Amino acid sequence: MNISARNVLKGTIIEVTEGATTAHVKIQVGDAVVTASITNDAVKDLGLKKGMAASAVIKASDVLVAVE
Repeated sequence: MNISARNVLKGTIIEVTEGATTAHVKIQVGDAVVTASITNDAVKDLGLKKGMAASAVIKASDVLVAVE
């Protein structure tokens, strides 16, 4: 797979929670957990399950959250 994004964090899926239309997928990356919001259809198409290896791909155009 070739992609233009340069921030690819390899990890393991620790939780998949499907809602009405959107799912939250939590990926353990070292000591951190990255959560992605994707469609339920994408979860099914990719066959995402707890314990699978997966990568979080982060584009610079996404919104960041910070607190002090």
